Amino acid sequence: MSPRRVVQRHIDADHSGICFKPCGIKRANLERVELFEDEMEAIRLADFEGLYQQECADKMGISRTTFSRLIESARKKTADALLHTKALRIFKEDE
Repeated sequence: MSPRRVVQRHIDADHSGICFKPCGIKRANLERVELFEDEMEAIRLADFEGLYQQECADKMGISRTTFSRLIESARKKTADALLHTKALRIFKEDE
C-alpha cells in the first residue's frame, strides 16, 4: 500500500525561528515545546483572524478535519508551554 500524498499547506507568513519563553529564566534551563509552522498558521487564522474552521481550512488548502486536528494540537502545545513554564519554539517541519 502506498503512503498518502502530502498536501502542500498554504502558510501566509514565515513564522519559523520565533521563540517565546518565560521572563527571568534562561532558555538553556527550560524545556521546549515545538510548534510547527502550520500549527502557528492555524492559530493565526482561527484565534487572531477569528475565522470559522472551514474558512481556515480553505485558506490553508486542507480539509476541515485536518485543520481541526492542527488547531487542537497547536492549542494544546501552547497551553502546555504557558502552564508549565516552557519555551515555545516555532519551526518548519523540514528543519
